[in-house]
Amino acid sequence: DLHSFPTRRSSDLVGEAHSEIMAPRESAQAAKTTATIARSAGAVSIAVMCSRLLGLVREQVFAGLFGAGLAYDAFVVAFRIPNLLRDLFGEGALSAAFVTVFSEYNTNKSQQETWRLASNVLVFFAVFVSGLTLIALLCAEPIVHLLAPDFQLVAGKTELTATLTRIMLPFLLFVSLSAVVMGMLNTKGKFFVPALSSSFFNLGSIVGGLTLAWLLPRFGLPAIVGMAWATLLGGALQLLIQVPTLGKTGFRFHFVFAPRDSGLRRILLLMLPATIGLSATQLNIFINTNFAASCGQGAVSWLNYAFRLVQLPIGVFGVALSIAIMPVLAREAAERDLNSLKQTFTSSLVLVLALALPATAGLVLLAEPIIRLIFEHGAFTATDTQATAQALCWYSVGLFAYAANKVMVPVFYATGNTRYPVIGSFLGVAANLAVINLVIATMGHRGIAFSTSCAMMLNFVFLSVVLYRKLHGYPLWHLVKGLGKILCASGLMLAVTWGMRQLLAPWLAGMLLQQILAIAAIVLVAVLSYGSLLQLLRLPEYTLITKKFRQRFARRPS
Repeated sequence: DLHSFPTRRSSDLVGEAHSEIMAPRESAQAAKTTATIARSAGAVSIAVMCSRLLGLVREQVFAGLFGAGLAYDAFVVAFRIPNLLRDLFGEGALSAAFVTVFSEYNTNKSQQETWRLASNVLVFFAVFVSGLTLIALLCAEPIVHLLAPDFQLVAGKTELTATLTRIMLPFLLFVSLSAVVMGMLNTKGKFFVPALSSSFFNLGSIVGGLTLAWLLPRFGLPAIVGMAWATLLGGALQLLIQVPTLGKTGFRFHFVFAPRDSGLRRILLLMLPATIGLSATQLNIFINTNFAASCGQGAVSWLNYAFRLVQLPIGVFGVALSIAIMPVLAREAAERDLNSLKQTFTSSLVLVLALALPATAGLVLLAEPIIRLIFEHGAFTATDTQATAQALCWYSVGLFAYAANKVMVPVFYATGNTRYPVIGSFLGVAANLAVINLVIATMGHRGIAFSTSCAMMLNFVFLSVVLYRKLHGYPLWHLVKGLGKILCASGLMLAVTWGMRQLLAPWLAGMLLQQILAIAAIVLVAVLSYGSLLQLLRLPEYTLITKKFRQRFARRPS
């Protein structure tokens, strides 16, 4: 808990934190911290952008081959089962808990002890997740019945979903081990390759999927089965691509299986509340999938396509900053440096809001043209475009909260206050269930996207208030001023985007090249107008980043 942080009284530190923010020495330190996080987040953002763009290509392949119907509905639900377990035991809880303990070992213990912990964690989770996967393989069909009971109303849909589930379940093992390796590399200051690894998942899924989807029907198997096997191939590539970089850090694997090791036990204890908290998120997914399956054929697909698009800014902004600040927060927590921790968090939150709020405005205004451009090919119809765009608009409303939560949760992990994200997650479940029951009859699948956004926003408010109290305050006025500038710039961008959309309306519904040029022009003008006003209003985090870019390019020889 934070009460154990300082060697001096908390009240003294609070006073110093607020007074020193304006001091030159502290401002210089804050600027250095912001620049470090921005640099790391920038590398991660580039890698995540590659991954998300390849993810969109992957979704385009699905849309073109299968549209929004029986086969893709089955695939989405089947992939959701190992994905659910991945979030519980893999990239979510495991990654956060491992980075916290591994950072402490890296700071306070010998290299031999640090690498021994890493080997032990790899072996333990390989054994544990393998056992979990075998159990899930045996229970695949009952799990599908539980997750999507209305699938049985369509002949063969439940059976196809269960088959796809059995194929993709070993994916869980690959991504769990990948999460440990990613945590090791992040702690050692390696961000780009781990973030890029998911691009190889998408690349394997696309190339392998297209090949197998063409090949397997010749042997009497559905094309969608080829996409399932390709998902497994992509998961293996995601792990293997990180191994050479891990070797360069000095890590050498040694078979260690010590379930009672103190470091491993601490990771498991940290994972416990995180897993409970993530189980609330998965409960939301279960609720939403259950309701979506009852909304008729294609609803599961529409929601999935829309959420894939909204994950692009979430990944680039929220996840990238979360990955970048996690080792920084863990180090500052290990050093009991409360002032620096507050500055790290505040700068990161301003940055994520500066990126997420204009993205929200852009997605709401351009939802239908973007969906049409990306997905309306092959089996994906104009009706699918309209239904997916409606879902995207309602998902986008909660984008800022989703991205901000990604930045706030690591602060709770770093300071040992893991129970509060758990409470926030279950409050989100309650809000999601309440809202979805109120609106599902009138809004249909759109109500599921709306309820998800409501849950994220409630979670955001709860975590913000609790974190303010747990940190004994943080520079709230700095956040308010920053938010005011961001909203002004977003308002201008909104007006520019709306005007450009009216002007280029014929092109947005025209030929493919016209659509590409129109959307590119709108996005370019919107970004320039937003960035120019933000620079004029002198948002500190933004001006610092632009200054660093100018300095970097100025140093390059002509």
